[in-house]
Amino acid sequence: MITTEEKQAIIAKYGNNPTDSGKAEVQIVLISTRVKNLTEHLIANKNDNHSRRGMRLMLGKRSKLLKHLKDTDIERYRYLIKDLELKDRY
Repeated sequence: MITTEEKQAIIAKYGNNPTDSGKAEVQIVLISTRVKNLTEHLIANKNDNHSRRGMRLMLGKRSKLLKHLKDTDIERYRYLIKDLELKDRY
């Protein structure tokens, strides 16, 4: 679970202003943070298939957002991939 302070810090770092939560970079980072937390949960709870499905849906949404960012602004995409340590497969 992402705390409000963590969310605000992410928005401040990747958004244009402190209330800019709709930017693609902000959404990608928020989803990535949730996926990391959920991965830890799934390691401890291997049979939690409902959460596993939710994580797969989040990964699909992140993939679409990354593809959109790559198509619209390749420099921001490269910076984000490097910053989040993701593979460039989108």
